[in-house]
Amino acid sequence: MTSIDDPADVGGWGARHAHDPTAVRDADGTHYLFSTDAYADGPVRAGVQVRRSRDLVDWEFHGWALPGVPEAGAAWSGAGGLWAPEVVRVGDEWRMYWSASTFGSRTSAIGLAVAPSPTGPWADRGLVVTSLHDVDGPNAIDANAVADADGRHWLVYGSFFGGIHVIELDPATGLAVGGEPADGHRPGTCLARRPRAVEGAVEGAFVLPRPGGGHAMLISYDSLFSTYHLRVGVAERVTGPYRDHAGRPLTDDDADPAILLASHALTGGRTWLAPGHASVLTTPSPVGGADLQLLVHHVRDGAHPHQHEAQVRRLLWTHGRWPVVSPQPWAGDRETHELAPDARTLLGVWEVVSFDGPTAEVARPRTVRVGEDDLRDVVQHGPGRFTWQRESAALDTVAFMSWDAVRERAAWSFSGLTADGRAAFGTRVTDA
Repeated sequence: MTSIDDPADVGGWGARHAHDPTAVRDADGTHYLFSTDAYADGPVRAGVQVRRSRDLVDWEFHGWALPGVPEAGAAWSGAGGLWAPEVVRVGDEWRMYWSASTFGSRTSAIGLAVAPSPTGPWADRGLVVTSLHDVDGPNAIDANAVADADGRHWLVYGSFFGGIHVIELDPATGLAVGGEPADGHRPGTCLARRPRAVEGAVEGAFVLPRPGGGHAMLISYDSLFSTYHLRVGVAERVTGPYRDHAGRPLTDDDADPAILLASHALTGGRTWLAPGHASVLTTPSPVGGADLQLLVHHVRDGAHPHQHEAQVRRLLWTHGRWPVVSPQPWAGDRETHELAPDARTLLGVWEVVSFDGPTAEVARPRTVRVGEDDLRDVVQHGPGRFTWQRESAALDTVAFMSWDAVRERAAWSFSGLTADGRAAFGTRVTDA
């Protein structure tokens, strides 16, 4: 790990200035956050920012993984910094896939560095996939390394321009199968794209196993600085085809993937703008049982939109096997991990945010009262999981204990998807 020698006051950053974050857990329980070389208030040195934390709430700046942009990546792309690192453990080796590019260009490269620990030292292993601006195809940035149930390894990648693609990796080396970098002329299989009318605005894919089999792919839509938001599609295999709630392939222009998280505000709290470029940390639950899954993403401050920071939220799965996320930021040791025991937990007054409007707008909360009569329309599917159907409205949801960041107390929350794939979540503010 390189030393902290940047002129910026990195020691006081915490989670601020962390862009395109990914988190891992070392054997001793320490979490490390890797992120883009970004600083909202000016230039910053290159080499992949690294932070560490025990609770995923308070982050300490730890240094840089690399001394700068690796030579091959700089020569190919002209990049002055590294973007969107992806860090995974394979056997006893840690692998970091970094991206080198410049804004507006798809002359880009994804390279690989390896280390015995998240703290390094990181050794260059070469380029994995490249792209050229004048070749019609994907942009070789935003790596996501995935191992499937059959032991095959894949690299999902791409940003704007030609969409999201996947190539196969050699599990032994972490490089492209065949030993030579894949390139813009052989980009792999396309998993998702958007039309040129919206500048092909899809990027930052992250693929994770779906309970009961198959995979879900998180992707970010639209403008990085204002309308960025998270969506999700599902597939039987890592290589697709990924589909939306209506079964349309995400490679079709009319696909409308489920909205997972977008700009929103809670009463009395901060306004969160443009959440996106998410990864998922799967870590042992402190209370035993199934592993805990946490969404790690960046978000902007509504009062200061140029300021960005990393945020962590609990990720859960509905009865219909779609991922949803908590309305509340992760609170570390104050979280109790409980799932609602029965439908009566839903009784009371809730502050609810629905992502059913334009994603260019901030979704505002409304008050919803759930009474005894409403429970007649609720079906429970085991602890915490419910479906609610009334007339033309439907919700596939999870109810769980959270920490209300505004009221500073434990509270029941829910998060779900409507039948047309729009997220809604909320926190109970008073009992029935």
